[in-house]
Amino acid sequence: MNSRCWSWPCSLVVLTLWVASPAWAAESTVALKEVFQGHFPIGTAVNRSMMMGGAGFRRSADLNTQDVALLKHHFNQITAENDMKWQLIHPREGAEGYDFGPADALVTFGLSHQMQVVGHTLVWHSQTPNWVFAGTNPPPDSATNATTATPSPPASTNQSGARRPGPGFGGGFGRYNGPRASRDELLQRMRDHIHAVVGRYKGKVKVWDVVNEALADGNGTNVLRNTLWLEIIGPDFIAKAFQFAHEADPEAILRYNDYGLENPAKRKRLVSLIRELQAQKVPVHAIGSQAHVNVSTTFESMDQSLTEMATLGLPIHITELDVNSAQAGQRGVGADISNNAATTQGGLVSDADQKLADAYAGIFRAFVKHRNSVKMVTFWGVNDAVSWRAQGKPLLFDGDNRPKPAFNAVVAEANKAALP
Repeated sequence: MNSRCWSWPCSLVVLTLWVASPAWAAESTVALKEVFQGHFPIGTAVNRSMMMGGAGFRRSADLNTQDVALLKHHFNQITAENDMKWQLIHPREGAEGYDFGPADALVTFGLSHQMQVVGHTLVWHSQTPNWVFAGTNPPPDSATNATTATPSPPASTNQSGARRPGPGFGGGFGRYNGPRASRDELLQRMRDHIHAVVGRYKGKVKVWDVVNEALADGNGTNVLRNTLWLEIIGPDFIAKAFQFAHEADPEAILRYNDYGLENPAKRKRLVSLIRELQAQKVPVHAIGSQAHVNVSTTFESMDQSLTEMATLGLPIHITELDVNSAQAGQRGVGADISNNAATTQGGLVSDADQKLADAYAGIFRAFVKHRNSVKMVTFWGVNDAVSWRAQGKPLLFDGDNRPKPAFNAVVAEANKAALP
């Protein structure tokens, strides 16, 4: 089948052509980026080996080459899964402490293949090195903010698989408890970091996750998660981060990004936070909804979530989409790394392929319905093998890069909508 054959009669009749070599898998399917052309880019998170070549986490060099072929065929937007996070791009203090190599490779790859590049992420409580928060001020006996914050699990989304940094990172995987920077010191470090990273890729990376996962979880009344950013700077750390990013690249689209927005309580916090920032004229340009969901997710639940987020009047970007098929992952839509092992245990749900296809069909039916608001859809990984939730088999392609029934379900939703 011609890889450019995506007109509706063609795609309705033949969605996949099975051939002997897995290397041909990418070229034997209608491209997702073409199916949704003119409505929203279809993106994916990528890892370092895909951008720099060779063997990678869980993948031989040959398999990595096949992953890259799949990437180039189906996707027109990429996000660094880890390599733009503070821990990896700025591991050591000062102007000489940056490691731009992997991020540079990602930007070069994206631009050379006409892909939109998204930066992820500038300010996050997790995967931030200790030096960012360190100083000479003793930590308080009880570091809490009773009016704006509530304690939350220490670490959140999307570290690949079981690859976890050792203890000692400022906001995750072992909370930093040593002497602290002052508010002014931490603000200066934030500004310097954002200006250096965003400024380096000005005009090339046109969308940034500026603040990641600042909202509290649970059923409490507090809006913000209790983090060192909040404790040291105060609740205006979010506004400051957006201000600094806008200074560094006034043309970039700046996102607030969070998980669990399918949960009404979390969504209510989002609306409260964004409306407050809008009232302060903070340059928040889009909502990033991670959409780490499970096979019980329905069209109705996603439709309701998008309807409420759209009331903010901002574009909605689906930033980290995957659908967990593991039995233990059907009880919620959280995305904490500390709970990830538990949420991918117990084997797959019964009839997992069909349930995954049904869930993806409903999810994309909602995306298509809300295409005036949904302006980007990004999967969190190209295939099941490289997914952070690999045991939950959450993506459209299996570990051999073969399309699953869920892939056909997603394409069928585009066909039903008669997209041009």
